Amino acid sequence: MAWRAIVHSAIGTRHLKKQLPCQDFGSYVIQANTLIGAVADGAGSAKFSDVGAQMAVKTALDTLAQQQDDWSSMEFETMNAEAETLFKQMVETVVAALRAEAETGEYDLRELGCTLLSFIATPHWLACMQIGDGFIVTQAEQHQAEQMDCFELLFEPSKGEYINETVFVTSDHAVEQMQVAVRADHHPFVCAATDGLEKVAIRFQDWQAFPPFFKPFLECLRSIPDANERQAYLEAFLESERLNAKTDDDKTLLLCLFGPEADG
Repeated sequence: MAWRAIVHSAIGTRHLKKQLPCQDFGSYVIQANTLIGAVADGAGSAKFSDVGAQMAVKTALDTLAQQQDDWSSMEFETMNAEAETLFKQMVETVVAALRAEAETGEYDLRELGCTLLSFIATPHWLACMQIGDGFIVTQAEQHQAEQMDCFELLFEPSKGEYINETVFVTSDHAVEQMQVAVRADHHPFVCAATDGLEKVAIRFQDWQAFPPFFKPFLECLRSIPDANERQAYLEAFLESERLNAKTDDDKTLLLCLFGPEADG
């Protein structure tokens, strides 16, 4: 059994028209049978938010990867009790790194503003955090075994009073607005994405995951043995004209599946 994962960030058509860089970023680390993932969406109004998003993701992954050599050895009860403190410390480390970067560049910390979603997935439990919008969606092992189209949206995205307003890791009281969830048992499918995909993946009327969005990616991870082909499948989707007709924002999608075969 091993993790398969694919991740890609695609620039939105709105950013292309404004000659802006892609302000999204996502990545992951695999440690034995544990996968640590993170995605971030830079604030559109922040001058260096693309730098902030990349630094936030890399720092979050480094911090979590260095905390434990084997996360899967930790009991669910322990993680459930310690998750909020663990993720709070991670966010504080991320903000410290962003602050140091801003001081070096002699600009305001807010110019590195970005959202942050991160998770630790083991065969025994799943721990997730979210600051800002975007989404984390999972499927439990029992639903896969029963071939049920049950995908769980872990958090309702944090939205402000005005359109496109959300919370960033650099916001005042960001830690207090962080959402944390720990799920027992195995969740072999985990997806994290930035808000550019919310309107095609989430039903806003009841804040439920939209199964037809996730099922093709689940099948891709299951059935395509070649890692390069899986990556090409994701990139073609995120950069397609069909998707760009529905959303003009940057888009990052991180998809992970724990299955019976290692990466090809």
